[in-house]
Parts: sequence; structure tokens; C-alpha cells
Amino acid sequence: MVRRGSYAVLMLASALAAPLAAQERPVLLRDSFAIGSGDGILCQVQDRSVGNPARQSPFDRRWAVVCRDSALPVANVYAFRNFEGDPAARIAPHRREAVECSGGTCKVAGTELGWTTRIERSGITTWVADGFSAYDSATSLALRSVIDNAVASGAIDVASTSVADPLAFARVQAETLKPAQALAEGYRRNLGGEYAEAAAYFETLQQRLEGEADSGINPGEFLVNRALQKSNLGEAAEADRLFAEAEGQTAGDPVAERLQRNFEAIHLLNQGQYDSALARLERGLSGRLAGAEELEGRLAINRPLAARLNGDTAGALGFVDELQLSPEERAEIIDAQALQLRGTAQRMGGDFAGARRSLLDAYSRATAVRDGRVTSITRLRAQVLGELATMAEAEGDLALAETYLRNGLAILQAQYPERRAVSAMEARLGELLLDSGREEEALGLYRGLVNRTVGTRNAATGFANRLAPYFRLLAGRVATDPVAAEDFFKATQILVRPGVAETQAVLARQLSARSDEGARLFRQSTDLGRDIERARIRYEALGRAEPAAGTEAMVAEMAQQIALLEQQQQRTQVQLNDYPEYRVVAPRALSLTDFRDALGEGEAYAKLALVGSDIYVFWLDRSGPRAWQVMLEERDLDFEVDMLRASISLFESGQFVTYPYDISGAHRLFNRLFAPVADDLGAVRHLIFEPDGAFLRLPVDILVTDPASVSRYDARVAAGGDEYDFTGVAWLGRGRQISTAVSAQAFVDARKASVSQAAHEYLGLGRNEPIGVDPPPQARAVIAGGSNRCGWSAGIWNQPIDDAELRIARGLIGDAGSEILTRAEFTDSAISARSDLDEFRVLHFATHGLVTPPEPGCPARPALLTSFGSGTSDGLLSFEEIFDLDLDADIVILSACDTAGEASIEATRAAGVGSGGGTALDGLVRSFIGAGGRAVMASHWPAPDDYSATERLISQMFREGPGSTIGDALGRSRLALMDDPLTSHPYYWGGFSLIGDAARPLLREVRLDTALASDLTSGMGQ
Repeated sequence: MVRRGSYAVLMLASALAAPLAAQERPVLLRDSFAIGSGDGILCQVQDRSVGNPARQSPFDRRWAVVCRDSALPVANVYAFRNFEGDPAARIAPHRREAVECSGGTCKVAGTELGWTTRIERSGITTWVADGFSAYDSATSLALRSVIDNAVASGAIDVASTSVADPLAFARVQAETLKPAQALAEGYRRNLGGEYAEAAAYFETLQQRLEGEADSGINPGEFLVNRALQKSNLGEAAEADRLFAEAEGQTAGDPVAERLQRNFEAIHLLNQGQYDSALARLERGLSGRLAGAEELEGRLAINRPLAARLNGDTAGALGFVDELQLSPEERAEIIDAQALQLRGTAQRMGGDFAGARRSLLDAYSRATAVRDGRVTSITRLRAQVLGELATMAEAEGDLALAETYLRNGLAILQAQYPERRAVSAMEARLGELLLDSGREEEALGLYRGLVNRTVGTRNAATGFANRLAPYFRLLAGRVATDPVAAEDFFKATQILVRPGVAETQAVLARQLSARSDEGARLFRQSTDLGRDIERARIRYEALGRAEPAAGTEAMVAEMAQQIALLEQQQQRTQVQLNDYPEYRVVAPRALSLTDFRDALGEGEAYAKLALVGSDIYVFWLDRSGPRAWQVMLEERDLDFEVDMLRASISLFESGQFVTYPYDISGAHRLFNRLFAPVADDLGAVRHLIFEPDGAFLRLPVDILVTDPASVSRYDARVAAGGDEYDFTGVAWLGRGRQISTAVSAQAFVDARKASVSQAAHEYLGLGRNEPIGVDPPPQARAVIAGGSNRCGWSAGIWNQPIDDAELRIARGLIGDAGSEILTRAEFTDSAISARSDLDEFRVLHFATHGLVTPPEPGCPARPALLTSFGSGTSDGLLSFEEIFDLDLDADIVILSACDTAGEASIEATRAAGVGSGGGTALDGLVRSFIGAGGRAVMASHWPAPDDYSATERLISQMFREGPGSTIGDALGRSRLALMDDPLTSHPYYWGGFSLIGDAARPLLREVRLDTALASDLTSGMGQ
């Protein structure tokens, strides 16, 4: 039955969805367009007609072809009207590269890099495509597209170093587009829900225009947009810094000041600071605009609305319009959005009639600008429809709600195809279909969403909570329905993963080379990409610095350095095309069948998946898959993990304290996670665990599987026994190998990775040289003192970690295949300068790990402590420096404190890494994998010195190593500590996790120098 008044709102829905066809434009009228199919990489063709140096008439055009992984355009396409003469000669002086031709073959001067010039004539137009021969497939598609005035279909067959991360490609596009075009593209990506890409656009554009006073764009606009994207991505501290930097530039600018007001309010809502957000919205503006009307009445946003805005949709409210609009028009659209927010407030307060009036007013005011032919109001229109749908659903009119949502989806699909905003609306519609009892239809919609987005990094960012009904429905079917099992497994692959997952995938791609030269070029290309990003950061910092003598020259020098790095990176990328393995596009998704085939007898995989606030476990062993929902919410899991960690290592009164382990809590958490497979765990000899949420900072090994062992412990303590004696407890990590996987694909890659070709077995590093009471001059930059509250205590350098475990390992392996660096030889500068690090299979660090920031509010800049060397040595082997090492290691052992911790987002970006950061495993673990470590053994809390626990654990692991897997060697070493009452607390044996494949060998079959090892062991015991 149709409710009274539905006819009017149905007509509104139709009107809101109407002007779609007018927004589709021919290729020749677009600023840019994408080329390439899913069978290859993607490239973009950008209109560069303005400033075309080869132009002879007003009708001549030029387009640049930019492709993922290349720092510069790979080709140009020209169109000349009524041209007479040699078009190749016309464009030759304007090439970025000098080209030499002989016998019909052209190459970049001084290289073996091929160059292709293709000329076609159509009517009165002469078309010229000119670029690297390696990119002919992309250049041909670009040429065909502009000739036909329609995007040509086809695959682009070129080498790629990236896996699925679009950020580097976004930066290349922003570097090559005209400034106004790049800014508009940034806005479009924001409105399409691609916040990381939008941030890359705004950041790169700001770097390009730093110091250009006549660019015509208020630089404050870049800053507030960057700040908003950082907030949307959860990078609150960086957003605060950018907003503060923008204040002086937006004040008095009617549009930029409005943007800052709105964006800061959204930023505060993202953090749950509702009162502060309300206060920010009420603050007046100093900039006025003639013709921009003030809203009638006061915009009241109450706490329920603030809570709604703070959800997954909050980031989408950073609404602005295209730069072709006048300031008055932009302000009018922003004010229309405010009306839309007012309608949301009324809807949250139960005033549906008032909400509908406000939403209709918002729509009317927005579409009054240029008769509604403005692409950037698309998101506002879709949001209005979403609000109307919510009210219709609340009133029980599911059919009307569906109409609104489908029209909103049609709007977004027309303007933002393949974007997250479309996926979010599809997920919302899927929820409604499930509520309507139309399960199969909902499954089809969700399945299409996942199939389209899988393979894109963190594809569910911003709408993961909308996927919870899909996971809930599938979980009950996984064990009996193969299609549901495949769907569930694939859906887990679009959830947010730590940045280390991407780094591990890139390493796997590097190791896929069938030649040393191919692997070298791959590594060189990725290294140069990081160098470019770091140089751009320094360039931006110079642009912000106060003018001083020599600053202008430094800026010019840095610009030249960036240009040189870009040229070197592009040439390296072109050379990489000689290696077919790098022209193979990485699979978008791992199938359940392929993953099961990668598992051996006695192996099982358990993935923890956080979907909104829901928690799921996906289980796979050789008998088949299962899935279930954990009866905990994310906040409850955080609390339980925090309680376990607090009983292991808690910093109190300036020192770390260990309490009796919460064994009952550990068993309770085991039951909540693994009760459905508790009876099957006995047959599992190797558990591959993929953590999420709180379990990224807690080893699953220390959960307790058997209630009887808990009862025995309780009875022993009640009888006066030692509450720190946990012998006899049934730990999950007892008697089985446990691998930590950062994604299913990453584990398969780790398992398939070729073994190290290093000539030597072992390199041990540690025992720094103390600095005494008179630190060297270069130590002042890293030691706390004066205004440097985020420096480290000088006392850390004066408490070096003993090198006994290094000497024991070397004694076991033998001098011929091993080496150790200690004391004065163990410096950051010496390690960075070594060119033979890739000649060691096992790298073993025994030193202080500096991961947890020294003071609250300081950024996490993880590093390993070393001795001070000469020159610029700072006594720290930093996250950035580790990434630059060239390793070929089967395993890196970090016998130090908290080495499984995070790197801050700021430290990650400073290292030239454009994604990830801010979560556990994204610190030292990620940097050593990026350097070439196939597996990393890292600690989740301070490595204990009491009872020589860490030395005993690591040394015994090496004794067990020859002929053993990493997991077996570590497991047997742990048993000795578990069974010793003095070291049976998990603090002593449970802190280390193996990120990678624990089933790989620890050592080659080597001769044990047992006499030396025995002497060293005796000394250690004393």
C-alpha cells in the first residue's frame, strides 16, 4: 500500500536522478580519461593543450599519457589541423628525452631504450603519437581514443612494480595535470569516496605550486583539503597540523574560510568531539560574499546527528564544487549542503516532515546553480536520497526506500563509476534488500560489489559496517555451501589490512624475477620511487621555511634533483619491460581452492575479520572451510586484549612490571574465538593466523586451550603455590608452529618465495658502544633535553644488550659462514654503507628496539639502537634507513623490545612510503620486509633479561635450527622456558611472533661447532 504523499516524493526521487546523460562527455571535451582494461595496468590520458609548445594554430591539441609506476608521462599525442610539413620534426625539439634514429629505429640518446613515433592522418587532422616503445600498447589506445572521440578498449601490456595501490599513480597524475584540473580531480576523488587518492592530489599539487604566488589558487585550499582527507583516513594528528598551518591563509577568503570551518567541524566529528564540532560550526566568518545568502534560522546539530556524522559517512561531507564556478556559486552550494545537514538533524530528531522540507530546499538551492549541471553536487543529491530512504524505511515503506536508494545509486554510478561512493550505496541497498527478505537478490548485489573492488587496497574503507549483514548471512552457510564459502573468503580480501601486507606483496613480485638483473631493476625502480617522495617532502619543507640566504638556491637544487630522480625512475621502469614476469598483472583475488592447495597436511588457517563492530573468524583446513561470528564487539575485544597485555608487561612508575598472567581471561578469549574448532586443534601442527584489530598487538600463541589446566593452576595457587608458576598450562602455542599472516595472499607469496641465494648463513649485530657521560655532538639531535621532549634518554646507550646470543649462534653455525658486528663496528652508518648485506641468509639483531614513543604525544619513529659512528651517524638504524637496505634474507630476527610495533603515519611518509602506518606490524617488521626479508621474527613487548630468558630462547632456537623449520625450532626452544617455573609466565617465552611462513627452514644443514657453543653456553649461564 502506498502512503499518502508518496507520489510527490517519488517525483522528487525522479528529479534528483534526472540529469545524468548531460554529464557524459566525449573524449575531446574531457580534461582526462582512463585507458586500459582489467587485464593489464591502467593509464590516464590528460589534455595538455594549454601551453602546448608544438602548437601552430588555435585548433592544435596535445595529450600526455601517464601510467602507473612511471614518475613521468610515457608518451604524448598531438593533433595538428591543416598541417603541412614533417610532424615528427615539429615535435622533436619539445621532447623531454633526446632521441636518435638510424635505419628506421629510434632510441633515447645514449641508451638502448626504444622510441616510437606514429603518424596518422584523418581528414584535415594529422595525429602524432610519440613515446617510449615499451609503452606502445598504452600509446596506441590513447591515439585511437582521441581519433575516435571515444575511449578505446584494450589491455595495456607493460611492466608494473605496484600491486594494487593507486596512490603513486594519483601523484603522477597530479604532477602532470594543469593545476586547476588537478585540484578538480582531487575534489572528484573526495566526492567519490577515494580519500587517500584525494589526499595525494592535494599534497602533490601543493608541492608543485609551492612559492608560486600567481597560481590563482589560494594555497590554504590545498591545506584544508589535505587535512580533511587525512582526517577521513584516521590521521588526526597530521590533520591538526595541516588545519593549523592553513588558518593564516584561509582567513578573509570567503570560500576557503568556509571550507576550513566545515572541514574542521567534520574532523572533530571524526574524532567523536561533538561539543567542539558544534562550537566550530557556530563560529562566525570574517569573509563575506555578495550574493551569498545566510541560512534562515540557526543550524542545530544535536548529539544524535553528530554521532551519525561520525560514522562511516562522515568523510563524505567535505563538499565543495568545481573550480569553474564563481566564488558566489561555490558558497551557494556549500550553504545548500548545510541545509541538507539541517534535514539530517531534523530526521534524527524525529521531525520527518521538517526534514523532507529541508532536504528539498537543499536540493533546490544546489541545482539552481548552473541549472543543476554541476557534477560535484552529485554526492549531495545521493545523500539527500539516502536520508529520504532512511525515513521511508523507518515508516515501513520499504518499496519507497528502495526507490530512493536505487535512484541515488544511479546518480553515483553515472558520475563516479568504480568509486567507493558507489560501493557504499550498493552496500546500503543490500542491507535494505535483506531487511525485505530478498536474500538472493541482496547476495547478487553484494557479490558484484566485492568482485568489482577486490584487489584494490583497503577497498572497504568508509563502508565496512554496511558489509556486516553480508558477512552475517554468509557465515552460516560457509560450511555447507561452496559458493558461500568462496564469497566469504573473497569478501575478507577487501577489508582494511596493515601496510605491511602491501609491502610483502611487492617483495613477492620482486622475487618472482627469473633473472638477477630483473630483480635488480625492480628494486631500483621502487627505491627511486621512495627517493622521489622523500625529495618532494624536503622540497615542500624548503618552500615553507622562512626566507634566508641560500634558500632559493636550495629550492632550485632540490627541484633539479627531483627531475633527475624522475627521469632515472622512468628509464628504469622502461627497462623493466624486458622481463615478461613483471608484465603479468597480479591476480585481483586469491581463490579459496588455490589457498587450500597451498596448505599442507596438519595445517590450518584462521582469519580474524573485523567488519564494522562485528567480529568473524574464517577457518580453513584440508577438510574444508568454516566461519562464525564471535560474540564480541570490537571494543570488547580491545578491552580483553588490553587486560591480557596488562598482566604481561605494564609500564608503572618508570619501569615495566609483570603481574600474574590472566589465565582465565586467556581461556575465555580462546573459547570465544575458537570454540567451534576446539576439537580439531589437536590435529593442527601448524596454525596460520591472520590477526585483525587488537590481535595485531597480541600473539595468539598465549591463549589457553584447556579449562582443566586453568583449574589445576587455580587449585595450586589456592593451596599457596607460586602464582607466577604456569607450568602445565595448555597454551595454544605449545607443540605447534604458528605463523602470523598479514593477508592470505601474503602467506601464499611467502610460501612460494624462492629461497635466499646468499652465500653466507648468518650475520649477528648488536652490543652498542656506550656513550658515557659525554655524548658525541651528533647525539644531541636524538637525545632528550631542552625543547626536545621526544628525544631518547642517553642512558639507553649506556645499557647495551649483551651479545651472548650472537656469539652462541655464531659458535653453533661456525666462523666460515657467519659474522658478527658489535661495539664500535655496530653503527648505523656502517650498516647502511655495507654492500654485502644480501650475502647473508639470517640477520639477527640483539639490541634495544626504540618503537614506543618516549613521551605521550610524540610520533612513533621506530629504530634499532646502534653505536654512534662518524659524520651524520645518529646512533639509530631508523625505519627509513632499514627500508633502504638491500637484503636477501630468509629470516630477520629482531631480538629487541617491542619490534612488532607501529611506525607513525608521519614516519612512514617521511620514508617515502605512501600508504599504511599507524598500526602494529607497520613499523620495523614492515621496513625489514621492504628491505628484502622473507620472514621477520619480532617481539610484542620488552624482551626479558631476567633469568637470561631471551638469550636462552634465541640460542636454543639456533641449536634446534639445522634441519628444522623456523616454527619447529622456535617451538622446541619455547618448551624449555614453558616447563621452567621461573620462566613459565608468557612474558618470558610468548612475546615473539613470526611474520611469514614458519614452515620454511631456519638454517641450512650446517656443521655445529659444539665445543665453542658449549663454552659460550656455560659463560651465559654464569
